[in-house]
Amino acid sequence: MASRNNFMIIKYRKIWFFLSGTAVLASILAFAIVGLKWGIDFTGGSLVEVEFSVTRPSNDAVNQVLTSVGIDNATIQPVEDTKMVMRFKEIDEATHQKLLTALEDKFKPELNLEGAAEAGIVVDTKNAVQETRFDSIGPSLGQELKEKTVWAIIIALIAIISYVAWAFRKVSKPIASWKYGLIAILALFHDIIITIGVFTLLGKFYGLEVNAPFVAALLTILGYSVNDTIVVFDRTRENLVRRIGENFAQIVQESLNEVIVRSINASFTVLIVLFAILLIGGSTLRDFTLALIIGVAVGSYSSIFLASPLLVVWEKWMSKK
Repeated sequence: MASRNNFMIIKYRKIWFFLSGTAVLASILAFAIVGLKWGIDFTGGSLVEVEFSVTRPSNDAVNQVLTSVGIDNATIQPVEDTKMVMRFKEIDEATHQKLLTALEDKFKPELNLEGAAEAGIVVDTKNAVQETRFDSIGPSLGQELKEKTVWAIIIALIAIISYVAWAFRKVSKPIASWKYGLIAILALFHDIIITIGVFTLLGKFYGLEVNAPFVAALLTILGYSVNDTIVVFDRTRENLVRRIGENFAQIVQESLNEVIVRSINASFTVLIVLFAILLIGGSTLRDFTLALIIGVAVGSYSSIFLASPLLVVWEKWMSKK
């Protein structure tokens, strides 16, 4: 059955290849020149997030308190209206408690307690600064996490290409089943590299650090993106079985037209949820959600505009040999 859509994606494949190639090249250059801003999950160190009950002080004022308890070279980042995140070298528990006490003493509200008591007002000066998060990770754990991340991605890629080759085993012409898997992996590399490139720039200009949630987001992107690509490939597989002997590029184009609206709508609904989490989920989920938004958007693009056109290019190249 012919599709009512006519997006001509295969015909203009050189445009999509140019856009993807430019984005991937820019991401690689950004990573090579600037590099990711590694967080304490990888470098080791401590992170303290506090919430001020009244007015958030300036970065300089907080830095003075840090220096007074022996913490140097700290990175201080305001979060939302009343919170502040401090990152610095790893500290022991004694220094941690010393820091919280110093913050309490320095930034407690200046109130007329005697007057408030006479007026019957109860003033809580002990909770002027509340700690909402404390992480401390040694450098050895950071190195271990890096190695496990690399192995997790390698294993995931091998599993994906094996599964796709098995799922498409009944479709061997004009493209062998394992080539579907290989192109799906190329599309995944495209998605991951661009996501890393964007985070490289965000780290450079906005101080966004790469931590464990970013790794989790990359692995999630792998799963989502390949699923979206397989949905598109699966329609091509069905049409190849039904229309044996017809032009391969035409079959791929019509398969894309049949699934493109559903694919975009599915990605759009996921992005709505992710944007909602980004807006109301707080700073803890921010990096994870932001990486997912980038990865899902890029993955949806590559599933439609990169993976299937690559199939056609490969088939044309093989037919000329």
